[in-house]
Amino acid sequence: MAGDRLLVPVANPETADRLLDTAVDLAADRDLEIVVLTVVTVPMQLSLVQARQSLDVEDEEELVSDAVERVRGYDVDASGRVRFGRSVASGICGVAADVDAEAVLLGWRGRPRRRDVVLGSYIDAVLADAPCDVLVERIDRDRTSVSSVLVPVAGGPHTALASSVAGSLARAYDARVELLTVVPDRTEEAVSSARDMLTRTSPTLGAVESVEETVLEGPVVDTIVDRSELHDVTVVGAAEGGLYRRVLVGDVPETVAREADGSVVMVKRNDPVSTALWRRVRDRVGSVFR
Repeated sequence: MAGDRLLVPVANPETADRLLDTAVDLAADRDLEIVVLTVVTVPMQLSLVQARQSLDVEDEEELVSDAVERVRGYDVDASGRVRFGRSVASGICGVAADVDAEAVLLGWRGRPRRRDVVLGSYIDAVLADAPCDVLVERIDRDRTSVSSVLVPVAGGPHTALASSVAGSLARAYDARVELLTVVPDRTEEAVSSARDMLTRTSPTLGAVESVEETVLEGPVVDTIVDRSELHDVTVVGAAEGGLYRRVLVGDVPETVAREADGSVVMVKRNDPVSTALWRRVRDRVGSVFR
């Protein structure tokens, strides 16, 4: 990963604390500075310079200031920014580039899917365009302590990041981790291959006291969701490959994130090549309807 900062956009005081708790857990383990951000959207008829001079952002400044103070209370470095931008997503991506962020941590309320939106309009855009890794935490459920973390493993490009994030959370709470992979049938070859994949993944957790490697047979999503009932947090990587919608997170991670018990964190590793491909496909599809 690139930088030594974790960017945490906040907009609602009622949900900011949940997101900041996870941010502190990650930042303390990785020795990162947390950059708290709120974005003020500016209509096209108003220039950004005019917006800075005329818009009242006292509430936004107070939100950022309170969040920074909360983070520093855990002895974690923190700074804050109020960004003026044409959209929330462009503001987040712009600041991520400005501060050379290692990752962006976004909050997601788990709202029902719309036909043209995967997780949310600005979340989708950040997933597609961010110049760094993106973590999306479901924040519509309370989480107090963490005794166990589930990591579904499929061997894709985002698996190592999911495992690394799970390791950080486990160390923060001295929790155990279960690495899980699901096979369609328990043939000797399928189980052996699955166990090899789990063994290769385990070191990416880092130093975790208790790690369990599990191979289960059954439907992938249902099996993961059922297993999540035994854990406090599920960390799932985005799916590999796909175009347009699927490249954002993928059907399996998205469904797991909506249905899994407890807290869920989805992760997407920054891949400049696939991001550029997604943008080209998006632009071409968009041009057809202009």
